[in-house]
Amino acid sequence: MVALKNILAGTALLLLLSASSFASDNSNRIYGTITTVDGDVFEGLIRWDKNEVSWVDMLDGTKDLPKRNMRKSRSSRKRSRRSSIEIFGIKIGTSGNISFGNSAQSGIRFGNIKSFEVIDDNAMLIQLKSGEEVELRNGSTDIGTDIREIIIEDAREGEIELEWDDIETVEFSAANNDETSSMGERLYGTVTTRRGDEFTGFVCWDIDEVLTNDILNGDHKGRSKKIKFKRIDTIERYSSNGATVYLKSDDELLLRGTNDVDDSNRGIIVSDPDFGQVVIEWDEFDKVTFEKVPRGIIHYKDFDGGKPLQGVVYTEEGDSYEGQIRWDNDEEYTWEMLNGNYHSVEFEIEFSKIKEIKKKSYRSSVVTILNGQTFRLRGSNDVDEDNKGIFITTSDGDEIEVEWDEFDRIEFK
Repeated sequence: MVALKNILAGTALLLLLSASSFASDNSNRIYGTITTVDGDVFEGLIRWDKNEVSWVDMLDGTKDLPKRNMRKSRSSRKRSRRSSIEIFGIKIGTSGNISFGNSAQSGIRFGNIKSFEVIDDNAMLIQLKSGEEVELRNGSTDIGTDIREIIIEDAREGEIELEWDDIETVEFSAANNDETSSMGERLYGTVTTRRGDEFTGFVCWDIDEVLTNDILNGDHKGRSKKIKFKRIDTIERYSSNGATVYLKSDDELLLRGTNDVDDSNRGIIVSDPDFGQVVIEWDEFDKVTFEKVPRGIIHYKDFDGGKPLQGVVYTEEGDSYEGQIRWDNDEEYTWEMLNGNYHSVEFEIEFSKIKEIKKKSYRSSVVTILNGQTFRLRGSNDVDEDNKGIFITTSDGDEIEVEWDEFDRIEFK
C-alpha cells in the first residue's frame, strides 16, 4: 500500500510539473494601472497601439533636443552644404534620414518606463525607472489621437478599450507569471530570411498581430480564411503574392489576397531581448516557425530605466577619450536605440546591449553586442558618414568632438 501511495504521489508530481511546463507565462507582458480623465482606474495586462504587448516592445515617438545639441559640428556643416536639400524647412540628407532641426526620432522599450502622463493631443511625459523624465511626441501611431487601439484586461471589468483622450496616467508594474489573457500569449519564434539569417524572439506579424488569438487572413481556393495564430506552426513565403501556412494539425494552406500573406505586408518584427528588434520586409522574408515563449525569458525587473552612455572613443590617429558619450549628437542614454540596415533588414539596437561600434568604412560600421554577435550596419547616420558627431564629456568637464572622418571605434562601459 505504501508503495502504491508513493507511485501515485510520484505520478501526481510528474503531472503537476508537466502542466506547469506548458502553463502560460505572461510575465513578459506589459502590465499596469490606467487612470482615466474621469477618475476611473483599471488594472491588468495592456495592449498598446495593437502591436505593443511585451516589455521588450518599442514605444516610438520624437523627442526635443537640448539647445546644446543645436550647435552643428563642423562635419555636419560640411555635409549640409554638399548632401542635403531643404523642403518646407525640413532638411533631407542623401542617406534618406530626415532631421526636424530641434527634434529627433526616438524609441524606448516599455520595460524601461515607470509611468507616463498624457500632456496633450500628441505628447506624453515619461518617467523612467531611473527617475529621469523625457517627453515624447507623435512620430508614430504609438502616441497621440491617431493611436489605433488601447486595451486593458481588468480583472473586474474584463476587456476595456480606451482612446488617447480617455487617459490621464499609466503606471507600470510587473505581471504575475500566471496572469491570464483572453487575447492569448505573445507570439514567439524564429524568422529566417532569404539570405539564411535567423532571428529568434517575440514576433509581430504585419506590424499588427502579436498574440496567439490574433487572426491571419487570406484566401484559399477562392474562400476567405481566418486562422488564429495559435493554430499555426509555420508560415513560409511562397511568392510576392502568397504564403504557405502549415498548421499544427498538419494541414497545409496556400493563402493569397491580403497584406498578411503578400508583398503588401508592412513588415515582420522580431524583438530579441538580447539586443533590440529587427524589421524584415516581405521580399527578404523566407519563413517563420512559431514556438512557445520560454518561461521567464524577460521580466519587468530586467530593465533599469537607462543611464548616461559611458565609453572610450578611439581615433584613427591613435588618440583616445573617455567619458560620457553623446552619439550622433543625439543619443546619450543606454535606453536609446542605434539604427541601421543589415542585408535589407532594419535594425534597432538598444545602446545598453552594445559592446563596441567600429567604423568599417565611410558608409558602414560593425556593431558588436554583449553576447558576441556582430552586425555590419549601414544606411543610417548612426553608422555612416552622415553621423553628426561623437561628443565626449570628460571627467574634467571638457567636451570633445570626434568627427566621423577621425573616428575609429568606441568601447562602451
